[in-house]
Amino acid sequence: MEVDSHHHFWKYDPDKYAWIGKDMGVLKRDFLPADLSREIEAAGIDGVVSVQARQTIEETRWLLEIAAQHDFILGVVGWVPLATSEIGDVLDSFDGSPWLKAVRHVVQDEPDDEFILRDDFNRGVALLKDFGLVYDVLIFAKHLLPTIRFVDRHQDQPFVLDHIAKPTIAAAQFHKTWAAQLRELARRENVVCKFSGVVTEVRDREWSLDLLRPYWDVALAAFGPDRLLFGSDWPVCLLRSDYGKWVSTVRALIGELSNEEQAAILGGNAARAYALGTKTPAKKG
Repeated sequence: MEVDSHHHFWKYDPDKYAWIGKDMGVLKRDFLPADLSREIEAAGIDGVVSVQARQTIEETRWLLEIAAQHDFILGVVGWVPLATSEIGDVLDSFDGSPWLKAVRHVVQDEPDDEFILRDDFNRGVALLKDFGLVYDVLIFAKHLLPTIRFVDRHQDQPFVLDHIAKPTIAAAQFHKTWAAQLRELARRENVVCKFSGVVTEVRDREWSLDLLRPYWDVALAAFGPDRLLFGSDWPVCLLRSDYGKWVSTVRALIGELSNEEQAAILGGNAARAYALGTKTPAKKG
């Protein structure tokens, strides 16, 4: 089974999705299951993981409702208020959901570059393993050092790093600091990584497979084929690429790997990381 481990749905509202800026006109419409179903069918993708696009409980519950209605949605990465004192009760309210596989916070947009180290936030993250939930890490490359310290505080917690930590991609200069710090993070075996959301980090007018290849090579060398997940970041990827072109780009990048390694990256690793096809375990204890 081939799985797109990272995409979004929304009913567009300029107030609710204020992060969609004036230069992102292609995103200013609804993106719903029927739209994605056509894309994945054309690209030969079997299932998807739906990821939160705004930080509300309301949206998390909406994504879970959608997942219950569509067989191709295999899991949900939602949002919960991890830094609040009521987080235990909130997690209890989702306990045992067959589709909620992970949660994340939009750390990349926090004004404090070390937000991920805050004690209140970490107290919430420390509860996730008791509910069988993964934590998705959404950061820019500049956040990699505090993220390494964050992961080291939670050695029994499974993590998924989104978008290879969003390096700055430009033909003029390779992002060497990102590469070194990504390799260091990858030494933590409880972290897996999505090769997703990459084209939108390109600063040049045009992008190509050859431009992306050095970033792919670093991610592959760091995490290996058993800890890399394919993701599209649809519909955000539409800012730079249509769905089919991104899928074909990833297939070209992995083309020199064995059939087993390609299958792992295109679906097997996501199924394992998110326990897709199985019910999320109820709270321990």
